[in-house]
Amino acid sequence: MNLLALEKRETVFPLRVSDIKQYLYCQRVIYFTYVLPVEKKSTFKMEYGKEEHINLEALEKRRKLSRYGIKEGERIFQLFLNSKRLQLSGKLDMLIRTRFENIPVEFKNTTGKPALSHKYQLVAYAMLVEEKLKCSIKRGLIYLIPDTFICEVPVTQNTRLFVKKILEKIRRMIRKEEMPLPNPFRVRCRDCEFKNFCADIY
Repeated sequence: MNLLALEKRETVFPLRVSDIKQYLYCQRVIYFTYVLPVEKKSTFKMEYGKEEHINLEALEKRRKLSRYGIKEGERIFQLFLNSKRLQLSGKLDMLIRTRFENIPVEFKNTTGKPALSHKYQLVAYAMLVEEKLKCSIKRGLIYLIPDTFICEVPVTQNTRLFVKKILEKIRRMIRKEEMPLPNPFRVRCRDCEFKNFCADIY
């Protein structure tokens, strides 16, 4: 194996927490982001989601923490997190800090139950908070905007290990430069900003 190939194999690509969500939702999003970068088109759903996040953050600043089952604490919005050890970074929607625990919170503009992609994205944020604040996190919260419903997500050793495995799979895909198979759930393609580049989904 030549030096260039060895260097490429051992490269640890820096990733974003949102990549975990995207990989679990559709692996091709990762492919078109890192392997074959294309100009993606912003969809109505994406723009609406951004606007809802802004509106909710403004409301959150005036609300009491009792809706989260917490008597008192501090909110930190749009917290940038970065880990050199994991080569992972991202911006957490909100962190609740109390005397007893730190709780990462993600806002999601979706109905029903949170998807697995949302849960593991939150676990990844919890791992970054743990490293930044030198603390141990047992749970995170997902706020479902349309239903104003709050879902608790346990942060366990197994969920942390799963996040690390996903990061490994993403980096392996980038190194091998292989296009994944199309997503079997074709309904997800309807609002995808990359659907025009997947010629085999129709």
